[in-house]
Formats: sequence, C-alpha cells, structure tokens
Amino acid sequence: MSGIVHHLLTTLVSLGYFGIALGLMVEIIPSEIVLAYAGYLVSKGEVNFAGAVIAGTIGALIAQLILYWIGAYGGRPFLRKYGKYLFIHEKHIDLADEWFKRYGAGVVFTARFVPVLRQAISIPAGIAKMSYAKFIGYTVLASVIWSILFIYLGDKLAANWSKVDTYAKPLLEPLMIIGFLVIIGYVIFSISRRKKKI
Repeated sequence: MSGIVHHLLTTLVSLGYFGIALGLMVEIIPSEIVLAYAGYLVSKGEVNFAGAVIAGTIGALIAQLILYWIGAYGGRPFLRKYGKYLFIHEKHIDLADEWFKRYGAGVVFTARFVPVLRQAISIPAGIAKMSYAKFIGYTVLASVIWSILFIYLGDKLAANWSKVDTYAKPLLEPLMIIGFLVIIGYVIFSISRRKKKI
C-alpha cells in the first residue's frame, strides 16, 4: 500500500465512525481496505464492532443511493460525460445493465460481492426505476454482510490487516454462489406463481 493511500486511510478512519461511513461513501480507497482497517481499530479497542458495521452500512447505502439517483435522473448521457470522475466507465455500466436485465432486481444483492459491479449495478437499477424498498433492502443486506466480513477479518488479523484480500477470497466465492442460488430460486418462484394465476 502506497504512503499516500495509507495516510488517507488513517486520516479517514481517525474520524471514527463518521470516517468509516465517509470512506464507504466516497470509496476512493476500496471498501474492503477501509473496513479491514476499521477491524484493526476494533482489535485495538478504538471503535466498537457493531458501531463500525453500522457506519460501514450507512456509508455504503448513501453511496449506492447517489448512484441510483444518477441512473434515475441522469441516465447514460450523464454517465458518458461524468462517469470517469466516479471511476465508472461505460463498459462497467453495460456489464451491470446486462446482469440486471438477465437476473432481475435480486442481482443488486449479488453484485455487491463483485469488484466494480458492486458500484455500477445501482445505475441500471435507477434507470429501471426499481422500487426504493427493494433497492434499499437488497443494498443494506449485502452491505451488512460485506461490512461484518471485512471488519471481522481486520479484527482477527490485527496488525496484519493489510493482508485481508488473501483471507477474504475463499469466503467471497461461496457468498456469490449463495446469492445466485437465491436469485434463481426467486425467479423460479415468481414464474410458478404467475402460472398459477393464469
């Protein structure tokens, strides 16, 4: 990790719960790094585990709601012009849009565990005017799991928190598989319910 990134990270998280939320909201530094460092602070007793999870979830939700509103009110023209400033390019939006159309609203949950897609997926959700209740529900659920996972790992790794990616990788794949199974189950359930009504 470069000195500049490390300085920015420590400055952010030195703000406590607000800094954790802000780190997840702007995501200049990947969320897993911010959360792992928050876990390291939990191990030192500087922040509370539950408080760090709540702060991370709130920050992630605000970030995704902003992207949702950009999709809903700005659409692709806005993103073509300003997306680069959000580190989201058109190819990312195309991929997220394809996932959203193929797997439905439930992909908002699953995509949270996939790099890049976890931000980009909120844009097609906004363009499609997905209901706030579903969008917030899926986002909060995924963000809570994401926050717990990396804060827990950061807590257990303590001073070795920067190695979090190595330890997280084997855990993320099962989460994605479970997410896809849930989506497939939901799709099958929805189709069978529609057939019964006909």
